[in-house]
Amino acid sequence: MLQSFFRLDENGTTVRTELLAGATTFLTMVYIIFVNPEILAETGMDRGAAFAATCLAAAFGSFVMGLAANYPIAIAPGMGLNAFFTYTVVITGGHSWEVALGAVFISGIIFLILSILPVREWVINAIPLSLKKSISAGIGLFLAIIAFQNAEIIVNHPATMVGVGHLTTLPVLLSVLCFFLICVLDSRAVPGAIVIGMLVTTAVGVMFGLSKFGGIVSLPPDIAPTFFAMDVVGALELGLIGVIIAFLFVDMFDTAGTLVGVGHRAGLLDKQGRLPRLNRALYADSGATMVGAALGTSPATSYIESAAGVRAGGRTGLTAVTVGVLFLLCLFLSPLAEAVQSYATAPALLFVAALMSRGLSEIDWDDVTEYVPALVTAISMPLTFSIATGIGFGFITYAVLKVGAGRTDQASMPVLVLAGAFMLKFVFLDAQ
Repeated sequence: MLQSFFRLDENGTTVRTELLAGATTFLTMVYIIFVNPEILAETGMDRGAAFAATCLAAAFGSFVMGLAANYPIAIAPGMGLNAFFTYTVVITGGHSWEVALGAVFISGIIFLILSILPVREWVINAIPLSLKKSISAGIGLFLAIIAFQNAEIIVNHPATMVGVGHLTTLPVLLSVLCFFLICVLDSRAVPGAIVIGMLVTTAVGVMFGLSKFGGIVSLPPDIAPTFFAMDVVGALELGLIGVIIAFLFVDMFDTAGTLVGVGHRAGLLDKQGRLPRLNRALYADSGATMVGAALGTSPATSYIESAAGVRAGGRTGLTAVTVGVLFLLCLFLSPLAEAVQSYATAPALLFVAALMSRGLSEIDWDDVTEYVPALVTAISMPLTFSIATGIGFGFITYAVLKVGAGRTDQASMPVLVLAGAFMLKFVFLDAQ
């Protein structure tokens, strides 16, 4: 049955290879069940419910990706998007987490509509590559400053805004050691380097009384506190349009880049360099975002860590289905997740930030109309503590420089429209 449904022979793989590939992908991304609830809990959301929602959204998205699109690509709540949800929309923006979930749900609906219509390909293809790369890098820098703050390496300073914390405290030392451990394990190609580093650090923290160990396995936590708690009506306020757009664009670009990148490594692209069944994959991603919002978590996205499973031989949706099953089993690991505190999650954030920031190396640094908008985009995200603001500044800068340089052919209509929309937002909405 598996051979027939997933077309294993046609893709040159076996059940055993697919299962091992799924386990490999899972180990590289399971850190999200520890990090995501930690971040979402800062909004006031119930941590246990956020943990359950994270596991269920990841399982649902991976199942749909595997069964409908037959791709070895896993889905889970995305890094960067969860930070934007918590620190920009809720904490800085002053919106409730229920309204933020409503914005996530609406962005998922729009993503689904764009996936059905040809508009999606038109928009994605028209956005300059430099802005796509800089958005990813900017999110990385945004995660980096959050990681340094959560580890208490960077603290508030009345004169300089930020300063260095007390570097000799035990939590800070554990965070530093955890980060180095993750980097060393990854350099040695150890599967699950991030989660191994987090668990080892947590074990040391428990020994020194920094965390309470309540066991490893228990019944799944109650999801009722966040289940269908989203406020869709509240999210339709005019001031949240920019938030919805930010959720939509980051998810869209991240998903498109991951699908093409992993698909290329797996040899799934056709002769024209296109990914067959792309719409089905996008349906899985947008569907996971909507279901995740209903359950109580930030937007879901396709994970670049799926490349680890592809490297292990994964070629079909059986790999993704395996990941989904393993995320369902994680529902019974909530006591372990409770023991993982910020001194162990902050290093994971910083490592992911380093991975995402690599996009800046692919910018054309010989063209001022390319690298200036890219740098403005990337730098403004952490400095304004807003992914949406960074995207807006980037589009406006790109449009102005291209038009000013007389290269209007490189400033596509979607870029000009989005630049104008963001400019109106900054002038009339943010100024109020």
